[in-house]
Amino acid sequence: MEIKRELTQWDGKSVEMASLIYQEHHFESYFIDQLIALCQDKEFEVGATWLLKHHFEAGEQLTESEIAQIYTNLAQLHHWEAKLHILQIIPYMPIAPMQKETVEQFIRHCLADRNKFLRAWAYNALYVLSQQYAEYLLDVKKLFKIALKKEAPSIKARIKNILLSNQSP
Repeated sequence: MEIKRELTQWDGKSVEMASLIYQEHHFESYFIDQLIALCQDKEFEVGATWLLKHHFEAGEQLTESEIAQIYTNLAQLHHWEAKLHILQIIPYMPIAPMQKETVEQFIRHCLADRNKFLRAWAYNALYVLSQQYAEYLLDVKKLFKIALKKEAPSIKARIKNILLSNQSP
């Protein structure tokens, strides 16, 4: 598994090196399967989720089955950066009815985290969930209202951005 070997050499910061790993492997037929498997490995989850995020940002997509695998394994993520990457790509990954409770639990867990980046993107993911499943809309409105009073300025800014770009949940 070359990707695994290359990720062990990645410092976790160099966008250039991670982009090179992506460029070298993204066309391989087993690329996504490897990334999904590596997301379940504590040592490689940050790099694997970064590569998944980069994949979506490059205009690529995943199959419903691949998305389901990612959502099924959310509880196995440990590192805050891996969780952040997943929260950031939720808008690219439709949430199947079978996955919505798992995704909701993951998002709510991230909303309770001390990390402000994670919380900010969790609010965004919760909004995405509410756009796919209307039963969450009322709860999202309430949570946003509370957050706009109590959260850190950076999180309030993220919520305001969501509200402005989507004309309120």
